[in-house]
Amino acid sequence: MSQSLTKQNHAFEVGKLYAERGDYDLAIPKIIEAAEHSFSTRDFPHYLQCQNLLLRMYAEQERFDEIQVTKELLQDLVLKEGFELNAKTYYTLALCASYKNQTDSALEYLQKSLAIALATDKKDDICYAIIGLAICYKRLGKMPEALKEIYNLQVFFQVLDIPEVKIASQMLNAQIFYETGRPDQAIEILWQTYDFVKELKNLFMHMSLLYHMGCAYAAAGDKEMARTHLKLATRLCDPKNLKVLSRKIQQVLTELGVDTKENYDMVFDIENHAITERKLGRIDFKNQFILLDLLKLFVKNQGQVYSKEHLVESVWRQPYDPGVHDNKIYVTIKRLRKMIEPDYDKPKYIFRAKNGYYMNKTAKVLIENRGEQ
Repeated sequence: MSQSLTKQNHAFEVGKLYAERGDYDLAIPKIIEAAEHSFSTRDFPHYLQCQNLLLRMYAEQERFDEIQVTKELLQDLVLKEGFELNAKTYYTLALCASYKNQTDSALEYLQKSLAIALATDKKDDICYAIIGLAICYKRLGKMPEALKEIYNLQVFFQVLDIPEVKIASQMLNAQIFYETGRPDQAIEILWQTYDFVKELKNLFMHMSLLYHMGCAYAAAGDKEMARTHLKLATRLCDPKNLKVLSRKIQQVLTELGVDTKENYDMVFDIENHAITERKLGRIDFKNQFILLDLLKLFVKNQGQVYSKEHLVESVWRQPYDPGVHDNKIYVTIKRLRKMIEPDYDKPKYIFRAKNGYYMNKTAKVLIENRGEQ
């Protein structure tokens, strides 16, 4: 295997792993790298595979400009290189159109996808086209047609192992049931689906399943179970990476009367050492544990003024020495402000008092720790 091909495959596999765990911001550069290598070596089938994955991530992040650029690249591939798009690519384009509620365009893409899959007798591609049609029919409110396509897939599943399509079809089946007054059947299907998701080890699928379970329990009137599953989903789901799924989860939680993360100025996930600020998004503290400990102290007791002596003893765990620590405290507070304040010149969180520093009591901060808030 050539060095270029090895690099291409490595970039794709790493990107795919990032994508499966929902880290799209890390996955996208790797997949773009793999796509560029594929194009330069004229490995167009692998190039399409890369672009398909990119399109799906762009759709989830609602990066519609990038979707348009990718579509233009695919058109160039057809016109300049004479390479025909495959069934899976038309299926992916249909998903992108579906995210924008362009159902007619999605159906047109899926009809092309199914025609190509049937002509080439590729059973996997036929299954993807069928699940795509079921999704579109459901969006159009054509529940019987959607269920018919889902049940058509059962014949293929007897001889084919396509976990992604099988899980998607079961979740769609459950969604139709809980939206049409049959939540108990939906819950039964979703618990069966859990076993497949557990084996697949795909975090995005796991988050989607938790979302549907929350919806199903809400439809059944079990608000406590609904909240439990949706809170688990929202702890896993990064709104920056998974914009559409995160919004769906937050919407259902709001309908259940749960104060969601979107209502807070800052979310401090203590267990995972993660900070999310409303305007800045996820803040990477890397290995800056002093800053994290300092912020943790402030947020746990908003409005309480901490003297320099207390800060040094609690955060640095040293006896206070003005000559050593006064400047260190000043510099550390400055660094913390630069990281968490949307406008450094107009601080929103960390304020200075006559005898110390404190966290603004009016700032709405959510502290998460082992599932408790």
